[in-house]
Amino acid sequence: MTTPSNWRKSSYSGPGDGNDCVEIANAPTRVSIRDSKAPAGATLSFPTGAFTAFVEALKAHSTATDSTRFRG
Repeated sequence: MTTPSNWRKSSYSGPGDGNDCVEIANAPTRVSIRDSKAPAGATLSFPTGAFTAFVEALKAHSTATDSTRFRG
């Protein structure tokens, strides 16, 4: 797999400790993630559908008012 060239930081990075963040890069079939403090280090790569489902679950969890909704 080639290294993505379109890395970007989260809009939540902000100033100050904004470098303590993950970066993400999209490809047609994969999403890659790396630590912004160590960009030459390891990356994680996921199928686009799996990563999308993960992000949607996080969004749903953060807006859920029922704490029993996501019992593991």
